[in-house]
Amino acid sequence: MIRINQEFLDFINKCSTQSGFKDLIIEQQYKPKELIIKQESKVLDVFIVREGIAKCYLTEDTGKDFVQEFFGEGQIFGEVEMFNDEFSFCSIEALTPLSVLKISRENFIYLLSQNREFNWFILKLLASKIKYKGIRHSFNQSHSTETNLQRLESRFPGLYGVIPKKDIANYLGITERNLNRAIKTLKENS
Repeated sequence: MIRINQEFLDFINKCSTQSGFKDLIIEQQYKPKELIIKQESKVLDVFIVREGIAKCYLTEDTGKDFVQEFFGEGQIFGEVEMFNDEFSFCSIEALTPLSVLKISRENFIYLLSQNREFNWFILKLLASKIKYKGIRHSFNQSHSTETNLQRLESRFPGLYGVIPKKDIANYLGITERNLNRAIKTLKENS
């Protein structure tokens, strides 16, 4: 649910101190609920989460949000828009105090062409996103809400202290009412 990539974060942290690389990366802070990327807007930078949690969500034409995923340390966003040069299809919002490393489009393209290790990390991160979404959506579709919730709780024991119930419901693709019903059923059965 909250995806992290410590290996990539370690690599970026190391690179951000090296001459020739550190000038390409800017650190920026965001407050909870602050919008970083707005759906249907031009994305000018790539962001790497250094600390905190951000949520990636799509607002449907009905006004309902669908949470795609939660980004933790070492996760990247904005890179898809760099490759397809289109407006963002999702919004990204800080869920907790958030520190990111920001790379401009020009610098991102430069790093991809000049730094083989950076390029390889980006390819691995993209492949990981595709795999994660496929597995997640398949699991959510083929299991009950209670089973999906148990899976989340087992992987993230402090889930309710970090992520609002509304976001958990939107992540599972259910209503908040259904989420509360599932939580109650799980409590009654334990």
